[in-house]
Amino acid sequence: MNIALWIVTGLLATAYLLSGAGKLIMSKEKIASFGPSAGWVEEFSAGGVKAIGALEVLAAVGLVLPAVLDIAPILVPLAAVGLVLIMIGAAIVRFRRHEIKLMMVDLVYVVLAGFVAWGRFGPESFVG
Repeated sequence: MNIALWIVTGLLATAYLLSGAGKLIMSKEKIASFGPSAGWVEEFSAGGVKAIGALEVLAAVGLVLPAVLDIAPILVPLAAVGLVLIMIGAAIVRFRRHEIKLMMVDLVYVVLAGFVAWGRFGPESFVG
């Protein structure tokens, strides 16, 4: 179980680090030019897109560093819960925009982050 949690954590951290960094580096207009899957940026200000990117980067770092450095490892499941909340918000935006297929992808991320939160709060906790 611990290996599965680390694999999922690593995949999530990589995906959110890259995604969040892209949101921080690129302009809102550049992100929107990626096509229909990036149309969600129309619903947010440029600052809002940057804030989402910053939260994604922080969550990615929070998924890995506390456990690796053994400094406040309780932050790992808390970061996973944060990602669950971010992705529930993303799914709601997709639903409002009638982007059901993309919403399903967001829900997969909810399940994966939820798995990490459950595993690290419960059976494979770093504390206790």
